[in-house]
Amino acid sequence: MNSPVYELRDVVKLYGQREVLHLGHLVIPHGEITCVVGPNGAGKSSLLRLLNFLESPTSGQITFDGRPLNGKVPLSLRRRVTMVFQRPILLSASVRDNVAYGLKLRGEKEVEARVSQVLDLVGLSQFARASVKTLSGGEAQRVALARAIVIEPEVLLLDEPTANLDPYNGSLIEKIVAELNRERGIAIAVVTHSVFQAKRLAHQVAFLLGGREIEVAPAEQFFSTPANPRTAAFVRGEMVY
Repeated sequence: MNSPVYELRDVVKLYGQREVLHLGHLVIPHGEITCVVGPNGAGKSSLLRLLNFLESPTSGQITFDGRPLNGKVPLSLRRRVTMVFQRPILLSASVRDNVAYGLKLRGEKEVEARVSQVLDLVGLSQFARASVKTLSGGEAQRVALARAIVIEPEVLLLDEPTANLDPYNGSLIEKIVAELNRERGIAIAVVTHSVFQAKRLAHQVAFLLGGREIEVAPAEQFFSTPANPRTAAFVRGEMVY
């Protein structure tokens, strides 16, 4: 396993009196794809919100790249992480303008060249000048992914990136994600309901249930010889609570 980009110890997250996460120890490594799996209500999306610095834990410690996070996270650190949501929120503009938005906001250089390169990567070059209102759901999701990639994050967080897509667009997204990790070394955390997707993509799998980590293991071990019987049942496709 590579060195940790995130390390979470004794992390608890409460919404009011309701405990949604209680993690003993979870590591997200540099340069690997970690898939977070589990049924609805397992705490997967709450975990992503902590990893994206949208919220802070109620108690416990999150370390990012060796740096303990306490209180307000500085902008310089936030810019190293980006997230793509299950339902993309796009500007009412062209595909190119959507992808360029983050670069222009940051005052980056060579915007046009970088946007063209990323649109080619996600297979949307021919739609550069098209309005996002004319796109299919799968195409819109690829625009959202391109917008995240173009700012060259060190960490990419994906919340059910293919849940609402047809098989063709779903497979395209998976191919892009695997290529990004392989060629650019981006650490990627993917929340997914699909055991099959996790099996195709992951180097490491974390299984959450009731807000707690039931098992975290290298993908081959997770699927072939899970240590926990609830993990084994989940991998077999059985209902687990």
